[in-house]
Amino acid sequence: MVVATGFFDGVHIGHRLVIEQLVAAAKARGDESLIITFWPHPRNVLQKDASSLRLLTSLDEKKRMLQSLGVDNVEVIGFTREFSRLSAEEYLKDYVMDRFGGTSIILGYDNRMGSDSPDSADVAAVAERLGLDVIRAAQISSGAGMAVSSTWIRTMISAGNVEAAADMLGYGYFLHGVVVAGNRIGRTIGFPTANMQLYEPLKLVPGNGVYFVSVETLGRQYYGMCNIGRRPTVGNGNSVTIETNIFGFDEDIYGLDITVTFLKRIRCETKYVSLEALKEQLTKDRSLCEEFL
Repeated sequence: MVVATGFFDGVHIGHRLVIEQLVAAAKARGDESLIITFWPHPRNVLQKDASSLRLLTSLDEKKRMLQSLGVDNVEVIGFTREFSRLSAEEYLKDYVMDRFGGTSIILGYDNRMGSDSPDSADVAAVAERLGLDVIRAAQISSGAGMAVSSTWIRTMISAGNVEAAADMLGYGYFLHGVVVAGNRIGRTIGFPTANMQLYEPLKLVPGNGVYFVSVETLGRQYYGMCNIGRRPTVGNGNSVTIETNIFGFDEDIYGLDITVTFLKRIRCETKYVSLEALKEQLTKDRSLCEEFL
């Protein structure tokens, strides 16, 4: 078994380089490929800023992405405090080799593991001493020349820079959830919206603002504009909502799945003096989005 191990949040282009090498190495050896990942995130268990940590992918999303890239097997280890105390050597021997039958391991440029948290070169030395064949993956940068990491991608998304995030992810960042009832004010001004409740509450929501988006629902794809924020013009300002106006769409989808992919941020969230002023701005927003089409 050829193994790669890590949290792989977002399955970004750096992860994908590792996965490409994993799948290729397994095929070359006539063996199977295996990703060993964890849930929940270690920071959630160890309480290192756990209250503010949000994730790029749910566990199900991550597993589907990994399998779509040709990985034969995905194993999920429940991350606990007891598990966190294992050294790199203990983890490699007890889990990678003994439990999962690993004979080779792909290591990314910053692949750390174990309570002793050695750097990637030290992990490689430990793995080789145990008898694992080590394959080193190269570092990868985004088109802007920045080293790719899940942390940087979270920062970009939180700031609303979904285009820079997509450059590092290799795909458009998306939210997946169910359509729930709203206050229906948008319908009264000609902009009905689908309000989303996320399936994964720890999923990172882009920074407040208006976005040009693609939408998948009822098995079909549409375009639209999504507002994320506290609805300062019509809301009470207490809770963040995710509302999407789907272009050319007027079907009842309450209780159904919806996936919203963020293509471009249009503007910041703004409070308007009246519903008529809000309607005028939404008309301008829609015209701008249609230009992108």
